[in-house]
Amino acid sequence: MLVQGSIVNAIVIICGSLLGMLIKGKLPERFKEIITQALGLSVIILGLSGSLSSIFRVASDGTLESKDIMLMIICLVLGSIIGEAIDIELKLNRFADFIQKKFSGLGGNFSEGFVTATLLFCVGALAIVGSLEEGLTGNADKLYAKSMLDGTSSFIFSTTMGIGVLFAAIPVLLYQGSITLLAGFLKPLLTPDVISQMSLVGNILILGIGLNILKIRSIKVANMLPAIFLPIVYYLISILFHF
Repeated sequence: MLVQGSIVNAIVIICGSLLGMLIKGKLPERFKEIITQALGLSVIILGLSGSLSSIFRVASDGTLESKDIMLMIICLVLGSIIGEAIDIELKLNRFADFIQKKFSGLGGNFSEGFVTATLLFCVGALAIVGSLEEGLTGNADKLYAKSMLDGTSSFIFSTTMGIGVLFAAIPVLLYQGSITLLAGFLKPLLTPDVISQMSLVGNILILGIGLNILKIRSIKVANMLPAIFLPIVYYLISILFHF
């Protein structure tokens, strides 16, 4: 099956969320609060470490050199403008509200769980690289590894954010499945440099998700999603104009 890795990923997210929901009702509010804080800090560290490892490299003389910073800034600014014009976050929240109305009795923080989990599961480089590899070679090992990470995350997140995390399996399946099906077309565009730049932007967005979880700042991370794909546009322009 061509999109088997994405299907397994979605199923594991659902299973992890269901297990977390079993615990959610038994947790006192103070435990939910401290778990949310721990999750927020963990996501911030994950995004920060990924960003720093992408930006800095050790030179031959042992000093640190930075790379791709200007491109990252340009991608984030332009991507945010595009995303704000489309208002991706509003559309995600409306979709979450639509599902919540269809299934009566879902938790009040459904949208928060759905949007947060969707972004976290989709913005990482592994979602792109794993889906691409499955489409090109039929090897879904990277997506299986991602499934274990997402399953654990969905279990923990659903203990505080509820069943909205479970429904994040839908955009994950659609997003990764689309990349798998379009792998032949995308392969020439996703060079190691492009993937590295996309990963850097993705890690910055993960950092933003962590800030949102901790309620330090309300950042429209969903509206920044187009920034992840702008390194591909830059690569095409660089080929066209030979720079």
